[in-house]
Amino acid sequence: MANTILIVEDEIKLANLLSDYFKLTEYDPHMIHHGDEVITWIKRHQPKAVLLDIMLPGKDGIELCKEIRQFSDVPILMVTAKVDEIDRLLGLELGADDYICKPFSPREVVARVKAVLRRSQPSVNGKTVIVLDEQRFTASYLSKEVSLTSVEFQLLKPLAGRPGCIFTREQLMHNMYSDHRVVNNRTIDSHIKKLRRKLTEISQGEDLIQSVYGAGYRLVLE
Repeated sequence: MANTILIVEDEIKLANLLSDYFKLTEYDPHMIHHGDEVITWIKRHQPKAVLLDIMLPGKDGIELCKEIRQFSDVPILMVTAKVDEIDRLLGLELGADDYICKPFSPREVVARVKAVLRRSQPSVNGKTVIVLDEQRFTASYLSKEVSLTSVEFQLLKPLAGRPGCIFTREQLMHNMYSDHRVVNNRTIDSHIKKLRRKLTEISQGEDLIQSVYGAGYRLVLE
């Protein structure tokens, strides 16, 4: 599921059309037609990006976007049938990465998703400094690569997605284990220590993961 694009759209013909276009790219589309199924699926499969229609049966797109942002930084592109709706959505500060208005060209949607995914890569002075490869469980820093375990990769993923932002141990634990197991703080700290050691090997001794006393951890790219 590493390159999965989740299409949340109740218009089945439109969802199928978008799916066909994404199948021509390096991404694998998955469709959901009911809002109530979205949260559980995302937590279980962790897609690369989410194309989220506002008008859905069950939970609507606005409610879903708010819920997703409570546990994930996955890129979200909101889809609306009304041009003036976009201003209202921006005012709500939902945390979406882009907004698309119907009717649209499927090619444009694919291009917008690719653009959002490119922007989601952390960069300094316009240059990508950390690149994560979900298929090989590797992280690259300034063109130097290190192999990670699956747990280390899932631990680094949210930190790399939002450099400078503090993540609590509970938030990191939720990303690390897809089965939502409960582990203690020492387990998180142990994995952080190992991840730090690996990143130090490719960063010329720079400590990229910073401990924030009483709060959690953050990735520092300065």
